Amino acid sequence: MDLSGLDLSFTEGPLAQRGIGVIAPFDLALERELWRWVPIEVSLHLARTPYEPVPVSLDMAHLVSNARHVAAATRDVLHVEPEVVAYLCSSGSFINGVDGEHELRKVICDAGAPDAVTTSGALAEVLRQLNLRHIAVLTPYVEELTHKLHDFLAELDVETVSSDHLGLGGGIWRVSYRTIAERIVAADHPDAEAIFVSCTNLPTFDIIDPLEQWLGKPVLTANQLTMWACMVRMGLPVVGPGSWHAEVA
Repeated sequence: MDLSGLDLSFTEGPLAQRGIGVIAPFDLALERELWRWVPIEVSLHLARTPYEPVPVSLDMAHLVSNARHVAAATRDVLHVEPEVVAYLCSSGSFINGVDGEHELRKVICDAGAPDAVTTSGALAEVLRQLNLRHIAVLTPYVEELTHKLHDFLAELDVETVSSDHLGLGGGIWRVSYRTIAERIVAADHPDAEAIFVSCTNLPTFDIIDPLEQWLGKPVLTANQLTMWACMVRMGLPVVGPGSWHAEVA
């Protein structure tokens, strides 16, 4: 075909792609939010854990962190050569404590990933780098699952000075920004050095900056932390809201 009359001088593209493999629970509905956290040269390659007919609960957290399923999902994304594979789930990565989070990363790397991060592991990294020892927590979970997050934080020598939960068993992605913002403010405590908003299926992107300005402290969210950990390992600048980024650069 003769393309002599077609001007392609405007680009040398496509832009060289750098990939992140993302292992997500079967009910993830916030893919678009994930893309907002990464620069244009980064592509996200998602694999989901198998569907399980259970509500968001302790049982679901155990099911979506099953080692066999995580390894299979890792292998599903390796053919596009990601630089890091992220296990994108708060509850699935804190349900078995700090040792369980370490084991999840080992499962991913043993399945062939060049590097691995998890949501709760990223939280632990940021808490350590910012030297945060007293935080407030908001989750969309039931009380029992929320207490498992408290236990995970306690293993990190981090005190949960206040906590709130929405008590939801599903449809977490449908919660409005107004409701989330109101509950974050209500969950805050004068002794809290930061607030952690758990769950990668809870939308938070557009409310982080205004809430940090209002509260005068970091607001750490699940997708934010996970993508931050990937950017660090890829040597790329952090994209998106968060006043704390510069402190851990």
